[in-house]
Amino acid sequence: MPSSLHQHSSDQAVMDSSSSSMKLGLLLTGIIFIAATMRSPITATGPIVELIRSDTGISHTMAGLLTSLPLLAFAAISPFAPHLAKRFGLEAALLTAIIIVTLGIALRFLPSVPALFAGTAILGCGIALSNVLLPSLIKRDFPLRVGLVTGLYSVSMNIWGAIASGISVPAAGLTSMGWHASLGMWAVLSILALILWLPHVRNGRRGEVYVASRKTEKPVRLRSSSLAWYITLFMGLQSLIFYSTITWLPEILSNQGFNPSSAGLMLSMMQMVSVPVTFIIPILAGRMKDQRMLTAITCMCLILGYAFLLSGISSMVTIGVALAGIGGGASFGLVTMFFVLRTADARQAAGLSGMAQSFGYMLAAGGPLLFGLIHDWTEGWTIPLLLQVTLAVLLLLMGLKASANRLIGSP
Repeated sequence: MPSSLHQHSSDQAVMDSSSSSMKLGLLLTGIIFIAATMRSPITATGPIVELIRSDTGISHTMAGLLTSLPLLAFAAISPFAPHLAKRFGLEAALLTAIIIVTLGIALRFLPSVPALFAGTAILGCGIALSNVLLPSLIKRDFPLRVGLVTGLYSVSMNIWGAIASGISVPAAGLTSMGWHASLGMWAVLSILALILWLPHVRNGRRGEVYVASRKTEKPVRLRSSSLAWYITLFMGLQSLIFYSTITWLPEILSNQGFNPSSAGLMLSMMQMVSVPVTFIIPILAGRMKDQRMLTAITCMCLILGYAFLLSGISSMVTIGVALAGIGGGASFGLVTMFFVLRTADARQAAGLSGMAQSFGYMLAAGGPLLFGLIHDWTEGWTIPLLLQVTLAVLLLLMGLKASANRLIGSP
């Protein structure tokens, strides 16, 4: 009899382990699909900016606003994300994020300029919630696999962002809906993410938003921490560089003699080369106590990449685009890991993520607008590209401070 009891308990343990693995597998699938909705609706815009401008008659500055609007939404909404998660649970908060993204994409499908801008702002609000809450969810549910899972979610985001850039121009020519179809088709991804995430909301742990958090004796005031500000500035500068590039690179390349489809494909290539980097960098960063060497290599790729873009020689420009992609992917992977590696627990990670994304995206939002404005003034792209080189140098300085081995709140 005891042996049959032992066998039963052994079988039960195997079943529980199998069930737990399946739940984590489904959770990971959900995370990967949410990540797929976090860049594609924005990167789909850059290659068709000229189509939108010629169809609607808006200026370069207003066209820049199409990329700046989601970033302004990121800045405005990010601080509220941790409170939403605390009240309703991480799962329900993330479901809300996906619904908002879907509504925003649907609005952009309508043949109206106000709907285009309103939809862009709304989807930015949804992506803002996902941006802040996913690192916290990963720290809570995958505490021993933070680097790997962060890498997978970054890869999903970048692959779909790259696909969106690459197929945006061809998709606009496939139907009578033109550029509206290019922007509206991404609702398919967000609806899939919605379906995959629903079971997690049903089984969500409303009262356990920050499971396995270490109780700190006194909460750290993030805004009084110099380390939190270095991470915030690193976040803002890498976002400013990236979003200015995805908005204007196709037009910069067209100015240098590339046709619109080739320019869109170059933007897609820039994001594709970043995919392996965004997977590897979080894993490497997670194994290192100090990430300063990684940060230096990352920023040198960006500095050289934009310097090569200035040359106007097609072979150098291609290498420059690839280096910018590697640097952009690596800097995003690094800052996502800083939220986890520089904090004591999941609650602090969510707080830092909210602060860095709020202030960081407020800084980044000016990039696409400023670049459009400078182009309208100078009728060229030399000054905007020189500005990118300068920003990459500043990123290096902030990154070296953020990469040192210490925790927020520690002496």
